[in-house]
Amino acid sequence: QVQLVESGGGLVQAGGSLRLSCVASGRTLSMYFMGWFRQAPGKEREFVAAISWSGDYTYYTNSVKGRFIISRDNTKNTVYLQMNSLKPEDTAAYYCAGRLGGGDYAKDESYASWGQGTQVTVSS
Repeated sequence: QVQLVESGGGLVQAGGSLRLSCVASGRTLSMYFMGWFRQAPGKEREFVAAISWSGDYTYYTNSVKGRFIISRDNTKNTVYLQMNSLKPEDTAAYYCAGRLGGGDYAKDESYASWGQGTQVTVSS
C-alpha cells in the first residue's frame, strides 16, 4: 500500500487561502486515483474533491466548486488541494486518500489508502 502524509493545514481567517499537500511514498502515485475528504467534529466524513490518475479529470462537491482546486504532480508524488475564499464551514480535518481500482469516487469506502489528516480551522 502507498503511504500518504498530508500537510499545510492551519488557522486562517474567513476569505483566506490555504494549500494542502499530500505526499505519497512506498508506491508510485500515478497508479492511484486520489481524493480529498474532510470531517468536522460531530459529523461524518465527506467527499471534497478527486482527481484522475493523470490529472485530466477533476471532481468536486458542490459546496467547494469555484473555490477549491485539486491538482497533482506525479513527478513529485504529490497531490494538492488549493483552498480559496475559505469559510468557517470549511473547518475540518482534511484527509487525502488513494485507490487503485474503480468505484464511486465520492464514497470513502472506495479508497484503500488514507493519510493521517491535517486540521483546517477557519475563523469568522
